[in-house]
Amino acid sequence: MSTSLPLLLEAEQLAELLNSGEHPLLILDTSSADNHAKHHIPSAIHIEPKALQCGTAPTPGKLPSVAQLTELFSRVGLTPNQHIIAYDDEGGGWAGRLIWTLDVLGHRHYSYLNGGLHAWVNEGHPLETTINQNTPSNFAVTIDQNPIAEVEDIVARLGDDDFAIWDARSAGEYDGSKVLAKRGGHIPGAVNLDWLELMDRDRNMRLVDLELLQQRLNSLGLSQDKHIVTHCQTHHRSGLSYLAMKVLGYQKIKGYHGSWSEWGNREDTPIAND
Repeated sequence: MSTSLPLLLEAEQLAELLNSGEHPLLILDTSSADNHAKHHIPSAIHIEPKALQCGTAPTPGKLPSVAQLTELFSRVGLTPNQHIIAYDDEGGGWAGRLIWTLDVLGHRHYSYLNGGLHAWVNEGHPLETTINQNTPSNFAVTIDQNPIAEVEDIVARLGDDDFAIWDARSAGEYDGSKVLAKRGGHIPGAVNLDWLELMDRDRNMRLVDLELLQQRLNSLGLSQDKHIVTHCQTHHRSGLSYLAMKVLGYQKIKGYHGSWSEWGNREDTPIAND
């Protein structure tokens, strides 16, 4: 069964799966439109990255409406038993956002192609330029709130020993020297680990060594025993931190889809600059 596929899938493994044809896969490419048109994995269907966000100011990164999600996942032909292969062209941010969205939809059959398009292209696997379209499905959207963090959830937990916040933005955004909202800084108690530090540029943008990453997260207070919320500016970059924690086996994680575009634009949210 396709559900036995690992969450973290290597390019060589996917190539073998495509050759065998044994698993009913739905390959979803969240690369840029230009890169998808240039080349993509055979049979892959494109999802415009921004289609995974509502796009409405001042919090463009929030979850799209049920109607938008229904249209999107029906268009790509998603059915409940399909196993999705998610990939992108940037090291995992958009693919991670897609996987978080699938968790919200209650669809748990998926894998992430480690390194995405970089690994696939640079290691010589087959490519195509055909723009694929699936037979549309009638995907029924139900929202599972468990993977979603809202402002109220975070405020209620600030200072709790078993709660942590992973801020995946840059150091400048975190300390307030780079301001991308009405107010700069970070959520009190949040830990900063830039999403870029999760990508191994020497291994075609794969995730960094998982054992070393776990050690680093432990040293930062982002251990698996805690309830962890991850965010960035629009819950795009933090799609990768969410995905990395899933790969490591974290069970108590949420994505804050409002992210800093919400927190930093409100007047009633506490902010730190230390």
